[in-house]
Amino acid sequence: MTVVHHPEDARILHRQIRALVDAGHEVTYAAPYTARGVVPRSWVTGVDLPRAAERRRLSAVRAARKLFKSMRGKVDLALIHDPELLFAVAGVRKSPPVVWDVHEDTPATLSLKPWLPAFLRPPTRYLARLLEGTAERRMHLLLAEAAYAGRFRQRHLVVPNETWVPDSVSPPGDDRVVYLGWLSEARGVQEAVEVARLLQPHRVAVELIGYADPQSRPLLNEAVAQGVLEWRDFMPNDEALKRLDGALAGLSLLHDEPNYRHSMPTKIVEYMAHGIPVITTPSPRAVELVERYQCGMVVPWRDPQAVARAVLQLRDNPFERRGTGGRGYAAARANHHWPNSARRFVDQLEAWAGVKS
Repeated sequence: MTVVHHPEDARILHRQIRALVDAGHEVTYAAPYTARGVVPRSWVTGVDLPRAAERRRLSAVRAARKLFKSMRGKVDLALIHDPELLFAVAGVRKSPPVVWDVHEDTPATLSLKPWLPAFLRPPTRYLARLLEGTAERRMHLLLAEAAYAGRFRQRHLVVPNETWVPDSVSPPGDDRVVYLGWLSEARGVQEAVEVARLLQPHRVAVELIGYADPQSRPLLNEAVAQGVLEWRDFMPNDEALKRLDGALAGLSLLHDEPNYRHSMPTKIVEYMAHGIPVITTPSPRAVELVERYQCGMVVPWRDPQAVARAVLQLRDNPFERRGTGGRGYAAARANHHWPNSARRFVDQLEAWAGVKS
């Protein structure tokens, strides 16, 4: 159940739910289908919920709570994906076991919410920590990052944001750079547009794939109208990943924000999985991956010129480009292939639910 994430969210639908279905379980997936303009996949039972966005969250939580109550006795376990849904399941009697999948550092993300006034952020951060403590005492937790463990007293299973790695990939090309993921100021959308302008005279195209927040959409629409770049908006993960094949490089231009310092950018693993070099800002986990596997280049924060230079260096050195992409692919296949974690995820949910496949 989610009221925040897109119904086609890669972690929820294409990894976790797919793993459960492949293991023989029936899954009811409650998500904001209508609000996002999509329909449920044929291999889940879809239930429509309102979308929680910015300050409009209460109606979505109420609808989720009503649904949760109606599902008592019909499901073996409930898996929720948003902090907001902690309120939807709290205090419901005779409920099934509840699992909260902790996707991010909830208190740290508050600095990235433009709709939340600055004076409210400290008390809201404090309340978020209290909420996390209450959740740990009353339900099961999964963590998307090992770094999140420090926020909790007990040990919890880490289900990392890995990806499906193809059996084989094409070598990286020389005329197209891609970005896959959410587009916002903190994730480097302004730098991505400037990189596209800098690369235009060199006949290297920039393609952005992902949902953009309201603040970023005017900038992207203007850039598209001017022919500076391609922006494909949100695409289902299985379709978006195909766009990575044969690209020159993949961009990860996160800013130095608290929520990003301990998180592994999933897009980097996805670029590696499709055999393309990574160009990333120096977020600690990103640097760790790139340096360990020698699969890309690290550029300074908010420096489009450095990004453009890195792209052109890779374009002009096919041996370096293919070697970098090949090392990333091999590392992703060996260490970050989702099926390696899928079985542990399914086994843990089966144990909590008291059922076996």
